[in-house]
Amino acid sequence: MNAMKNRVQLIGNVGNDPEIKTLDSGKKLAHLTIATKDIYKNDKGERVEQTEWHRVTAWGKTAEIIEKFVAKGKEVAIDGKLTHRSYDTQNGEKRYITEVVVNEILLLSK
Repeated sequence: MNAMKNRVQLIGNVGNDPEIKTLDSGKKLAHLTIATKDIYKNDKGERVEQTEWHRVTAWGKTAEIIEKFVAKGKEVAIDGKLTHRSYDTQNGEKRYITEVVVNEILLLSK
């Protein structure tokens, strides 16, 4: 049951070209967004299409794979965990971020 705690699996399309950073240690970091789409019928029987955007972060080898093979519009499947963090802007405002940290990625589109 522990394997199911804080686990996120998403299949969606990449919304922007990944932002890749190489840290001083040489380790890679990738940031990207993934759009998932839910289609359902509302109470009136009308078809409703709802898109959700997810901020995604990957480290190390996974970030290297993303750098080489992932671009805007590609369909991907990811497995990871949900994380929350905060930071202060230059103006002293506190900002909060919720993101999925990727453990594994599958490239679905050609």
